[in-house]
Amino acid sequence: MFGKKHGKTTPGNIDCLISAKTKVEGNIHFEGGLRVDGHIQGNLTGNAASTLIVSDQARLEGEVRASLAVINGTVKGSVHTTERLELQSKARITGDVHYRTLEMHPGAVVEGRLVHQGEEETVVPLKKNQASAG
Repeated sequence: MFGKKHGKTTPGNIDCLISAKTKVEGNIHFEGGLRVDGHIQGNLTGNAASTLIVSDQARLEGEVRASLAVINGTVKGSVHTTERLELQSKARITGDVHYRTLEMHPGAVVEGRLVHQGEEETVVPLKKNQASAG
C-alpha cells in the first residue's frame, strides 16, 4: 500500500517501538527497525538487515547485535554492528564495541575496547583449546 514493497525493510524504517514507560526483561530478537526509549534487561539481536535506534531516555543491559545502530542512551554490555554504528552525544556504553564503520559524536563515552571488523573478517566462536592459548 502507498508504494511500499511488502516483505522488504530498508534501513531507517522503524517497525517497533519500546516506549519510555516500558521495561522488558528477557532477550529480544527483531527484524527490520526497532526504536528503544525504555529499559531492556536482556540481549537484543537483530537480523542481517536490522536497524536499532536507542534514544537518550533508553537503558539497555545486555549484548546488542544489529546491522546498523544509532545509540544516544545507556548500554551496559557489548555492542556488535555489521555495518554502521553511530554514537550520539549522550551515548554511554560500558562494554566492548565491535563495528565496521563508526561515527562518534563529541560527548559520547565508551568504557571498553573499540574493535574494528574489516569486511573480510567474521566473528568466529573460539574452540576450547583456542581460548586457553596466548
